[in-house]
Amino acid sequence: MGAPHGIDLAARSRARRRALQALYAWQLSGSHMKAVIDQFRHEQDMEVADLEYFEDLLQGVETHVDELDTALKPYVDREVAQIDPIERAALRLAAYELKYRLDVPYRVVINEAIEVTKRFGADHGHSYVNGVLDKLAGELRVAEKGAR
Repeated sequence: MGAPHGIDLAARSRARRRALQALYAWQLSGSHMKAVIDQFRHEQDMEVADLEYFEDLLQGVETHVDELDTALKPYVDREVAQIDPIERAALRLAAYELKYRLDVPYRVVINEAIEVTKRFGADHGHSYVNGVLDKLAGELRVAEKGAR
């Protein structure tokens, strides 16, 4: 199955990887998201990523962070603020996509979150992220998940 409407899936994956790194920096620095986006735009190899998607993810997480954390809360074993920063960034990005990017299939959201967590996170962080997001998808994507 090809990408819908000419979407470059590889560029989207790179955008998610960069967004995870940017969100990690945002969480640790407390800077404004605009400053983090500007910094990444200048420092990272962004021409190979979907810049529009990268910015949507980051601005969406910043705008809805409290709501996303509330959605994650029933499925995590500690306060969201206490979750490893890489895993927290991956969970927030994926929660945003599950809730607001209905154009992206939930299985793609979860798989991408697992892959970025494997790449940047702790040894078994991807298993934790997978478990949390599978439950969250059951809540946010009931119809889509039920159709499987």
